[in-house]
Amino acid sequence: MSPSPTGASLAMESNARQHMLRRLKKAGGGWVSGEDLSRELRISRTAVWKHVRSLRSEGHVIESSTRKGYLLRQMPDRLSPSEIGAALRSVRMGRRIVYERQLDSTNRLARDLAIAGAAEGTIVVAEAQTAGRGRKGRSWFSPPGSGIYLSLVLRPGFQPAEAPKTTLLAGVALAEALSAFVPVPVTIKWPNDILAGGKKVAGILVEAAAEIDAIDYMIVGIGINVNTPPGIFPADLRGRATSLAAGFGRPVSRVDVLGDLLERFEREYDRAGREGFGPVIRRWRELSDMAGRRVRVHSFGRPLEGVITGIGDDGVLLLKTADGDVERIIAGDVEYI
Repeated sequence: MSPSPTGASLAMESNARQHMLRRLKKAGGGWVSGEDLSRELRISRTAVWKHVRSLRSEGHVIESSTRKGYLLRQMPDRLSPSEIGAALRSVRMGRRIVYERQLDSTNRLARDLAIAGAAEGTIVVAEAQTAGRGRKGRSWFSPPGSGIYLSLVLRPGFQPAEAPKTTLLAGVALAEALSAFVPVPVTIKWPNDILAGGKKVAGILVEAAAEIDAIDYMIVGIGINVNTPPGIFPADLRGRATSLAAGFGRPVSRVDVLGDLLERFEREYDRAGREGFGPVIRRWRELSDMAGRRVRVHSFGRPLEGVITGIGDDGVLLLKTADGDVERIIAGDVEYI
């Protein structure tokens, strides 16, 4: 009986497949010799062939020729570990990928993995969710194969009191990433929505486990409507939700969006670790168009109306009411009026 592969050997195999896929993509429809791949990866030609078969099983259409090598004809629209890994430019975020065709909730599985000791940067990605969650127990519409349903495990060194600002950090990374894929304005709506052309295109759900003086782990859940056809949104979302494809006018690569997001998130997260959340707060203000807008806020069962003056340095929403008082909103739902 052959021994079971170790975690290290599985990681090496995954890295090899990712390298091969990057090389095949870079060839731009040209042939890549098996000899070159064997030399670059320091593996046998038989092992190269094994990895090609594995990539084919994920849906990649790869031609092979004894004299020419391998040619990538078609890539699947799938968030497989090989596809994600080949697109990654981050150092830690996404270097361990847990991929599922369907899950109840990526946040639920990521939490289980965090409790079991998963390293920071581990991501859980699903093609569909049956019980995707948003804030306050709301559901997140998660149809198969059209969106990004992602949860990221963090083990930050900052104090628990700073944890809520992670939602703002994720919002900054998301808005910057999505702006590269649509021609319409991408803005942030407090506390956790990303809008494209004034309609919701993405949302954030951050959960944490902490003691008095330290955070054990955090889970950053992100849902993005990438290629979701507007006509399939539930009735209560139509007119309020959109997708990147709807804003761009054609399908958008989910793998490219995810790779860009993880790189930007890592950059903002590392900067917050070095400099604190000041730069995040300043960038959030630049990416939001909420200041000066009249809103209705439902916070802890109390409805308030007024004009938003911005967010405080601690991330709370600042609302100026009709009597001139400025209310500090720690949590709530915001409705433009």
